[in-house]
Amino acid sequence: MSSGLNTRYIAHRFLREHVRPGAFCIDATAGRGRDTLLLCQLAGESGKVLAFDIQPEAVESTKALLEQNGFAQRAQVVLDSHSHMDQYAGTETVDCIVFNFGWLPGGDHRLHTKTGTSLEALEKGLKLLRPGGIMSLSLYYGKETGYEEKDAILEYIKTIDNKSYTVIVTSFANRPNCPPIAVCIWRD
Repeated sequence: MSSGLNTRYIAHRFLREHVRPGAFCIDATAGRGRDTLLLCQLAGESGKVLAFDIQPEAVESTKALLEQNGFAQRAQVVLDSHSHMDQYAGTETVDCIVFNFGWLPGGDHRLHTKTGTSLEALEKGLKLLRPGGIMSLSLYYGKETGYEEKDAILEYIKTIDNKSYTVIVTSFANRPNCPPIAVCIWRD
Protein backbone atom coordinates (compact mmCIF):
# COMPACT_ATOMS: atom_id res chain seq x y z
CA MET A 1 0.00 0.00 0.00
CA SER A 2 2.02 2.91 -1.27
CA SER A 3 -0.34 5.55 0.14
CA GLY A 4 -0.19 4.12 3.66
CA LEU A 5 -3.98 4.19 3.76
CA ASN A 6 -5.33 1.07 5.43
CA THR A 7 -8.14 0.12 7.79
CA ARG A 8 -6.12 0.87 10.93
CA TYR A 9 -5.26 4.33 9.53
CA ILE A 10 -8.97 5.04 8.93
CA ALA A 11 -9.96 3.79 12.40
CA HIS A 12 -7.19 5.72 14.17
CA ARG A 13 -7.92 8.93 12.29
CA PHE A 14 -11.61 8.59 13.26
CA LEU A 15 -10.62 8.06 16.89
CA ARG A 16 -8.19 11.00 16.90
CA GLU A 17 -10.90 13.29 15.54
CA HIS A 18 -13.46 12.36 18.20
CA VAL A 19 -11.89 11.07 21.45
CA ARG A 20 -11.10 13.86 23.90
CA PRO A 21 -9.29 13.99 27.24
CA GLY A 22 -11.46 12.60 30.02
CA ALA A 23 -13.19 10.09 27.75
CA PHE A 24 -14.25 6.63 28.88
CA CYS A 25 -13.20 4.24 26.11
CA ILE A 26 -13.53 0.51 25.53
CA ASP A 27 -11.26 -1.56 23.33
CA ALA A 28 -13.58 -4.52 22.86
CA THR A 29 -10.91 -6.66 21.17
CA ALA A 30 -7.51 -5.72 22.63
CA GLY A 31 -5.39 -7.92 20.38
CA ARG A 32 -1.80 -6.65 20.47
CA GLY A 33 -2.85 -3.46 22.29
CA ARG A 34 -2.32 -0.85 19.58
CA ASP A 35 -5.86 0.54 19.84
CA THR A 36 -5.76 0.37 23.66
CA LEU A 37 -2.54 2.41 23.63
CA LEU A 38 -4.02 5.04 21.30
CA LEU A 39 -7.16 5.29 23.44
CA CYS A 40 -5.00 5.83 26.55
CA GLN A 41 -3.11 8.62 24.78
CA LEU A 42 -6.31 10.29 23.56
CA ALA A 43 -8.30 9.93 26.81
CA GLY A 44 -5.44 11.47 28.77
CA GLU A 45 -4.77 11.36 32.49
CA SER A 46 -8.39 12.10 33.34
CA GLY A 47 -9.72 9.39 31.01
CA LYS A 48 -10.39 5.72 31.49
CA VAL A 49 -9.76 2.80 29.13
CA LEU A 50 -11.13 -0.70 29.47
CA ALA A 51 -9.79 -3.43 27.15
CA PHE A 52 -11.13 -6.96 26.60
CA ASP A 53 -9.77 -10.08 24.99
CA ILE A 54 -10.47 -13.78 25.41
CA GLN A 55 -6.92 -14.83 24.62
CA PRO A 56 -4.36 -14.71 27.46
CA GLU A 57 -1.64 -13.99 24.87
CA ALA A 58 -3.51 -10.86 23.75
CA VAL A 59 -4.07 -9.66 27.32
CA GLU A 60 -0.37 -10.09 28.16
CA SER A 61 0.71 -8.43 24.90
CA THR A 62 -1.56 -5.45 25.57
CA LYS A 63 -0.38 -5.09 29.16
CA ALA A 64 3.27 -5.22 28.04
CA LEU A 65 2.73 -2.53 25.38
CA LEU A 66 0.98 -0.26 27.89
CA GLU A 67 3.78 -0.81 30.44
CA GLN A 68 6.46 0.01 27.83
CA ASN A 69 4.70 3.27 27.04
CA GLY A 70 3.88 4.34 30.59
CA PHE A 71 0.14 3.74 30.42
CA ALA A 72 -0.23 0.64 32.59
CA GLN A 73 -2.19 2.59 35.22
CA ARG A 74 -4.52 4.26 32.72
CA ALA A 75 -6.14 1.08 31.37
CA GLN A 76 -7.73 -2.00 32.80
CA VAL A 77 -7.10 -5.05 30.59
CA VAL A 78 -9.58 -7.86 31.21
CA LEU A 79 -9.49 -11.52 30.16
CA ASP A 80 -13.15 -11.75 29.19
CA SER A 81 -15.42 -11.70 26.15
CA HIS A 82 -16.46 -8.41 24.60
CA SER A 83 -20.01 -9.73 24.87
CA HIS A 84 -19.76 -9.11 28.65
CA MET A 85 -18.80 -5.42 28.38
CA ASP A 86 -22.14 -4.37 29.87
CA GLN A 87 -20.99 -5.96 33.16
CA TYR A 88 -18.17 -3.38 33.33
CA ALA A 89 -19.90 -0.20 32.10
CA GLY A 90 -23.31 1.36 32.47
CA THR A 91 -25.83 2.37 29.82
CA GLU A 92 -24.90 5.64 28.08
CA THR A 93 -21.59 6.04 29.95
CA VAL A 94 -19.04 5.25 27.22
CA ASP A 95 -17.57 7.78 24.78
CA CYS A 96 -15.86 5.37 22.39
CA ILE A 97 -15.82 1.64 21.62
CA VAL A 98 -13.35 -0.01 19.24
CA PHE A 99 -13.72 -3.46 17.66
CA ASN A 100 -11.32 -5.44 15.46
CA PHE A 101 -13.14 -8.52 14.26
CA GLY A 102 -11.10 -11.47 13.06
CA TRP A 103 -7.93 -13.03 14.45
CA LEU A 104 -5.08 -11.89 16.66
CA PRO A 105 -2.37 -10.27 14.50
CA GLY A 106 0.43 -12.78 14.19
CA GLY A 107 -1.68 -15.34 16.03
CA ASP A 108 -3.43 -18.57 15.19
CA HIS A 109 -6.10 -17.92 12.50
CA ARG A 110 -8.16 -20.77 13.92
CA LEU A 111 -8.79 -18.53 16.96
CA HIS A 112 -10.98 -15.63 15.92
CA THR A 113 -14.01 -13.64 16.95
CA LYS A 114 -17.33 -15.44 16.55
CA THR A 115 -20.51 -14.18 14.92
CA GLY A 116 -22.80 -14.77 17.90
CA THR A 117 -20.71 -13.05 20.57
CA SER A 118 -19.67 -10.29 18.17
CA LEU A 119 -23.27 -9.37 17.34
CA GLU A 120 -24.17 -9.52 21.03
CA ALA A 121 -21.23 -7.22 21.85
CA LEU A 122 -22.20 -4.76 19.12
CA GLU A 123 -25.76 -4.58 20.38
CA LYS A 124 -24.63 -4.05 23.96
CA GLY A 125 -22.02 -1.52 22.85
CA LEU A 126 -24.63 0.63 21.13
CA LYS A 127 -26.54 0.84 24.42
CA LEU A 128 -23.39 1.74 26.35
CA LEU A 129 -22.54 4.68 24.06
CA ARG A 130 -23.50 8.05 25.41
CA PRO A 131 -25.08 10.59 23.02
CA GLY A 132 -22.22 11.93 20.91
CA GLY A 133 -20.25 8.71 21.40
CA ILE A 134 -18.55 6.79 18.60
CA MET A 135 -17.81 3.22 17.64
CA SER A 136 -15.12 1.98 15.25
CA LEU A 137 -15.33 -1.46 13.65
CA SER A 138 -12.59 -3.10 11.59
CA LEU A 139 -13.63 -6.33 9.90
CA TYR A 140 -10.81 -8.70 9.01
CA TYR A 141 -11.64 -11.87 7.11
CA GLY A 142 -9.98 -14.15 4.63
CA LYS A 143 -8.66 -17.61 3.94
CA GLU A 144 -11.13 -19.90 5.67
CA THR A 145 -12.35 -17.59 8.47
CA GLY A 146 -14.46 -14.53 9.06
CA TYR A 147 -16.80 -14.48 6.08
CA GLU A 148 -19.91 -15.44 8.04
CA GLU A 149 -19.11 -12.90 10.75
CA LYS A 150 -18.36 -10.12 8.23
CA ASP A 151 -21.63 -10.76 6.38
CA ALA A 152 -23.65 -10.90 9.61
CA ILE A 153 -22.14 -7.67 10.93
CA LEU A 154 -22.69 -5.84 7.63
CA GLU A 155 -26.33 -6.97 7.67
CA TYR A 156 -26.77 -6.06 11.35
CA ILE A 157 -25.46 -2.51 10.99
CA LYS A 158 -28.07 -1.85 8.29
CA THR A 159 -30.74 -2.39 11.00
CA ILE A 160 -29.31 0.14 13.47
CA ASP A 161 -31.85 2.91 14.18
CA ASN A 162 -31.06 5.75 11.78
CA LYS A 163 -32.70 8.32 14.05
CA SER A 164 -30.19 7.61 16.82
CA TYR A 165 -27.05 6.50 14.97
CA THR A 166 -25.15 7.30 11.78
CA VAL A 167 -23.25 4.39 10.20
CA ILE A 168 -20.65 4.71 7.43
CA VAL A 169 -18.96 1.70 5.80
CA THR A 170 -15.61 2.15 4.06
CA SER A 171 -14.23 -0.54 1.79
CA PHE A 172 -11.26 -0.71 -0.55
CA ALA A 173 -12.52 -1.22 -4.12
CA ASN A 174 -9.14 -1.79 -5.78
CA ARG A 175 -7.34 -4.00 -3.25
CA PRO A 176 -6.89 -7.70 -4.06
CA ASN A 177 -8.02 -10.69 -2.00
CA CYS A 178 -10.04 -9.82 1.10
CA PRO A 179 -9.24 -6.25 2.17
CA PRO A 180 -10.51 -5.30 5.63
CA ILE A 181 -13.59 -3.12 5.98
CA ALA A 182 -13.79 -0.07 8.25
CA VAL A 183 -17.09 1.02 9.82
CA CYS A 184 -17.63 4.29 11.70
CA ILE A 185 -20.68 4.76 13.90
CA TRP A 186 -21.81 7.96 15.64
CA ARG A 187 -24.54 8.10 18.26
CA ASP A 188 -26.59 11.24 17.66
